[in-house]
Amino acid sequence: MISMNAKKVAVIMGSDSDWPILKPAVELLKQFGIESEVTVASAHRTPAKVRTFVESAPEKAVAAFIIGAGAAAHLAGVVASYTTLPVIGVPINATSLNGMDALLSTVQMPSGIPVATMAINGAKNAAIFAVEMFSIADDDLKKQLADYRAEMVAGVEKKAARVAAQL
Repeated sequence: MISMNAKKVAVIMGSDSDWPILKPAVELLKQFGIESEVTVASAHRTPAKVRTFVESAPEKAVAAFIIGAGAAAHLAGVVASYTTLPVIGVPINATSLNGMDALLSTVQMPSGIPVATMAINGAKNAAIFAVEMFSIADDDLKKQLADYRAEMVAGVEKKAARVAAQL
């Protein structure tokens, strides 16, 4: 049983080459004070490892998954088949199809086994989505999210002012 206070995200990538895409998500989770556990496991090459990792996640207080994979990108769907915890898929641009293959593999899940799917290489949004889920029951996280958004607004306004000064 997972505590309502659990705020740990398991991050699984299909290959170590996916790490540069997923690292910003782990860093963003850390910025919000959310612990992560990161591993490499393949839906096709190490299916037993995937299953064991996912099935043991509740014992480690994992409350959600962020899954990154390219090409066939079956990893998020396989993870979702082993858990009722939220699974957030990050399709990765890893082939000549520019990530469209991974996007379609990740988003096109059968009824009853959902995967929340982010944009191609959208790992930062996956982390924000996890923070948003956790903030439902955490006022401190709600405040941190509001501050994060306010910083984004300030950044855009600063850029707008720079452009306007050049006119």
